[in-house]
Amino acid sequence: MTRTDELVDDVRRRIASCQLMAGERLPSVRRHAIAMGVSPSTVVEAYDRLVAEGAIRSRPGSGFYVAGASTPFALQEPRPDFERAVDPLWVSRQSLDADAATARPGCGWLPADWMPDEALRRSLRRVAKGGLEGLVDYAMTRGSAALRRTLARQFSQEGLDIEPDRILLAVSGTQAVDLVCRFLLQPGDTVLLDDPCYFNFQALMRAHRVKVVSVPYTPSGPDPERFAELAREHAPKLYLTNSAIHNPTGATPSPAVLHRLLLAAAAYDVTIVEDDIFADFEPEPTPRLAALDGLERVIRVGSFSKTLSASARCGYIAARADWIEALIDLQVATNFGGPSPLVTDIVQGVLADGSYHKHVLALRGRLAKRRKEVGAQLDAMGVRPWTQPRGGFSLWCRLPDGRDATDLAKAALRDGIVLAPGNVFSPSLGAPDLMRFNVTQMPPAVLDWLRRTLSAPI
Repeated sequence: MTRTDELVDDVRRRIASCQLMAGERLPSVRRHAIAMGVSPSTVVEAYDRLVAEGAIRSRPGSGFYVAGASTPFALQEPRPDFERAVDPLWVSRQSLDADAATARPGCGWLPADWMPDEALRRSLRRVAKGGLEGLVDYAMTRGSAALRRTLARQFSQEGLDIEPDRILLAVSGTQAVDLVCRFLLQPGDTVLLDDPCYFNFQALMRAHRVKVVSVPYTPSGPDPERFAELAREHAPKLYLTNSAIHNPTGATPSPAVLHRLLLAAAAYDVTIVEDDIFADFEPEPTPRLAALDGLERVIRVGSFSKTLSASARCGYIAARADWIEALIDLQVATNFGGPSPLVTDIVQGVLADGSYHKHVLALRGRLAKRRKEVGAQLDAMGVRPWTQPRGGFSLWCRLPDGRDATDLAKAALRDGIVLAPGNVFSPSLGAPDLMRFNVTQMPPAVLDWLRRTLSAPI
């Protein structure tokens, strides 16, 4: 503890033990400093902290006084909600509010010690030493020009040649999708989603009050024939999908499927939003709808929350120039500018100094090894993968003996484990015996729990 911490704790203890009563005047800064053998500035800092937390009050020209008795705020600690319906928001709520002791094999992110902490710290130090504007100012409406140039160069290597002005930075990947939905959709419109799909897509569509029609997803991508039939029948405004690596299945769409999707989308005037958040997990890049289409009918969104930091969140939208202009207006209306310059400068710093590229290369190898290890242990329990992902941290698996994934997830939660049952991903509720496992969030205790539970009679 610092000397300031010690002073703060000392005053707190004296108030709690009634050695200092409500309304009583504290020693002056000078007297307290002499009595405690510290500098006056240390006492000033301690008093300021106590004022900020409401323990004492400052009376200009008079000094500092113990605050009067008041009812403290009742802050309820987040805890598992065992009664909540297992819907598309269930896994998110349980995972985000879980304490450190809770295992989260159902969550959709990497553990903190898998992230490039040293690269982030270096970039943060560089930003802190830079101009004051990056620490206090609002962002430009499009977001950091440097980061947009970096993204444009990256897209060019993937076969998508666009100017930086056709890229809009957003607060997160989720906000990027939300902005696009605000721009393109009205309540009552129809949207096509994969079945299964990322569960938050369903939650977001519910928030926008649109009708969801699901497209069956296969190991080579969405069923193109069914896609065309549904587009003709329902006249959807939008098709929202993950490109490789698909969430939750881990599948990679084949070039033939992508080509047929684009033809059907053009025939029935469907805009496609391609969420490419898992792109950097691929060992070798595969074709993307955005590159094949040239961003005429396809909007590409993404972020760095899965590979870099879920705390320094920054997303992006790449689209037609006229659509970007409309999306800028929406972002100004809802967020008053782009993402924080502090965040975008941190992200740009990690991308620009080469550390991100090294991190991703190492991460792919580490994930491949972990997927193999966890996959073998699950297979020994009769938990079979639906497909073998080319990258990423998820395994989409079928449980043995027709076990109900929702019942398993409820039982796990009571034992301090958050799982992701299949039907939270399925708009048609057609995945009752499937489950998504995050291989990086499965310590031996979780595997032991699964082994015991699955071996018990139903």
